[in-house]
This record gives sequence, structure tokens and C-alpha cells, in this order.
Amino acid sequence: MSKAIAGFSKMTKEKKIEWIAEEYFSKPEEAISLLKNYWNSNESLQKLHDEFIENTITNFYLPLGIAPNFVINGKNYTIPMAVEESSVVAAASKAAKFWAKRGGFKATVLNTEKIGQVHFLFNGSFEKLSAFFNDIKPKFFEGSQDLTKNMQARGGGILDIELRDKTSELANYYQLHATFETKDSMGANFINSCLERFSKIVKEEAFNYEAFSEEEKHIQVIMSILSNYVPDCIVRAEVSCPIEELHEDASVSSKEFAEKFLTAVKIAEIEPFRAVTHNKGIMNGIDAVIVATGNDFRAVEAGVHAYASKNGQYSSLSHAKIENGIFTFWLEIPLALGTVGGLTTLHPLVKFCHELLGKPSAAELMQIVAVAGLAQNFAALRSLTTTGIQQGHMKMHLMNILNQLGANDHEKKKAVKHFEKNTVSHSAVADYITELRATNPDRIEEDFLQ
Repeated sequence: MSKAIAGFSKMTKEKKIEWIAEEYFSKPEEAISLLKNYWNSNESLQKLHDEFIENTITNFYLPLGIAPNFVINGKNYTIPMAVEESSVVAAASKAAKFWAKRGGFKATVLNTEKIGQVHFLFNGSFEKLSAFFNDIKPKFFEGSQDLTKNMQARGGGILDIELRDKTSELANYYQLHATFETKDSMGANFINSCLERFSKIVKEEAFNYEAFSEEEKHIQVIMSILSNYVPDCIVRAEVSCPIEELHEDASVSSKEFAEKFLTAVKIAEIEPFRAVTHNKGIMNGIDAVIVATGNDFRAVEAGVHAYASKNGQYSSLSHAKIENGIFTFWLEIPLALGTVGGLTTLHPLVKFCHELLGKPSAAELMQIVAVAGLAQNFAALRSLTTTGIQQGHMKMHLMNILNQLGANDHEKKKAVKHFEKNTVSHSAVADYITELRATNPDRIEEDFLQ
């Protein structure tokens, strides 16, 4: 069979599905049925989803869970989390309840600057280029006023533009490094539009700059694009309490728990192999809220992991200390988020999640997201340094295993009861279900018939 096809994007959704089913599946009818089962019965709503991206054939669902009992800066929140991984929502909820009794989370936005760059090549002296840049710098602001007018009315806009010499790293390579304030918008389209205008201005002005030689006049713009690394768009989230209030397990002293917890954080600070998994746990909470609120989790992930390496070695995003009998746990993290534009005004569930959060500003959403990450990290470290992470995680994963084994409701109830006191593993659950079916076949058949 030939899987190459011309004009695929111009085909109707139904024709696309028919081609895929015939070319790639041994049972085309079953493949088509599966895809259509995930269509929304509301045609206008399905059309909206179809138009989010190109070549849409169906919807791909993620569970939307709710983590209640978060207290952030004295305000109560119920946080939406779109995620497929077992135990993430439960862990966040448990941490939220724990810290609500101890004053809740504190969160502060430290800065909200975003960055964009025009990357270009110039074959000449830096001194001459620097003089040129200083002469034309006002024209970048003047020449982009039609783009910045609305953003300026909301208190945002272009903050500054710098010329950066990068020729020590790549021959003839320079940057226009611009900083922006985009208020409640994530601002990607705004920033990129401004940058493309800057590139047009720099090329036009260079061509008419009398001090340049003929070769110098031909500045080559390589690309104009925002950066997802935003080290000056930072939010801090933290929790603290006296050591004696820290732990709830009578078998372990609060002091012992606190010291062990601190050591676990220190290990993540110095050991990259541990830091990656440690930070992945933080991102379990952060990504889940970002997806639920219609933001770009891929951009955030890239920027966060770059920030974790800012000192030359990949390290923990969270930190902990004990001073004067007070335990403090915190993180500072770059988050470029938006609450207007994009999916925030289009996706019905995204709008639902924003309303659930009280229609936050971008700065407030930064705080909520950072707190979700800190809560997730606290829950993971508490499990790791006490019972071990698998005990809780595998109990949450039990239902997934039972569904893989095709367990019915009766089998699920029995299995949940059994594994309250037994270790969960795929083989242990499979053995238990096999034994259950062998010893009680009549009851199993009854359940299937009901």
C-alpha cells in the first residue's frame, strides 16, 4: 500500500478519516467508529475544536480534575488540573489541605518582563554598528506605534531595546534584544509582530545610513522571534511553619522529618539526575493548571528547564531551610502566562476554568500555577522521605490496572478492598483478578448480564 498522499489538507474531515482507516488499519470500520465516538454531539462545538489546529480528525481527551482547599495569600481557591497521570490531583489536594491549616501558601510576582530578539549578521565594526543603533533606536518605538497602541493603553508595551554583540560566539552575529510588558496577555503574537517591524526598520535604515560602506548597508536578518526563556518574568511561592507543626506521623518526629526533607532538597540542588525527576514532579502540578487554563505548557517547560540550568548545572527549582525553628519551603520560577487571547476566549472548558479561579489576572494566575507546583513537590518529597512514593501512587494507579484487565464493577470493589492492605503491582492485581474469576464465576457472569 502507498501511504503518500497529495492534497490531504484540502480533503474533508470524513475523507481524511476514510483514507487513514483504509491505509493504516486492519479493521477500518473499527478505526472510523473509534474516532467518531470522540466527536462532540454539539456540531458547533465540534466545529470550534476542529478549527483549533490543522487536519483535525477527532478530539483527544484529558481528564479535568479539581484540587480544592488551596489558600493563597489568604484567599481560597479550587484549582483545575488537566492531566492524565494518577495521583497528581490527589497529591496537590492533600498538600493544599495540609498547608491550609498552617497559614496557606504565600505567592509574589517578582517581575513580568518578556523577551524578544532580532538575530542578524553585520559585516563591519561594532563601534560603527553601535553608533547606527543609537541613532535609529527612537525609530523602533515610533515605527511600531500602530502595533503597541492598544497594549500601551493597558499599561504594557516595549520596555527597552538593546544591541548585543555576539561575535565572540558566531562570526558577524548581533542581536536586538527587546524587553516587553504584555499585562494579561501572554503576548507572543504582539512581541513577534513588534520584532518583525524592528527587523524591517533596521534593514531600511541601514540601507540609507551614510556612514556604512556598501557591504555594511546589507544587514542580513536571520530571524525575529520571542524567547520562551523569561528569567525576568518570575513568581515566588512559599510555605512555612514552626517545625513542631510540620509532620502528622507520630512514628517520626517533626524535627527528623524536617531534616530529612531538607536533605532531599539539597540532593536535588547538587545532583542533576535527581534534579530532573524532582523538577518533573513540580511540573506535574504546573503543567496541569497551564493546560486547564489554555496556556502553552511547552513554552513554560522549555523556559523553566533553562532557568533550572542558569548557574551552569541543572538544579532543583525548589529550596528549603530551617531558621530559628521555622521550616520554609519555596520556589522561584519563570512563568509567561496569559488570561486573555488565544484559547482563553475560545475553548469553553478553558473559560470554565478561568471562572472557577475567579477570572484571575495574568499575575494572579502566575501565583496560582507556582503554588500548584510547590504543592505537588511538597507532596512528592513528603512521600519519598516517609512511606515511599509507590505506596500512594500505585493505589491511585490500581483503577487503571483494573481497567486494563477488563474488570467489572464487582471485581473492582473486591480488588480495592483487597489492596487496602496489600502491595499494588500489575502482576499482583492480575493474579488477584484471575483467582477471583476462578473462584466466583457465577457472580462475575451476573455482573456482566446486569
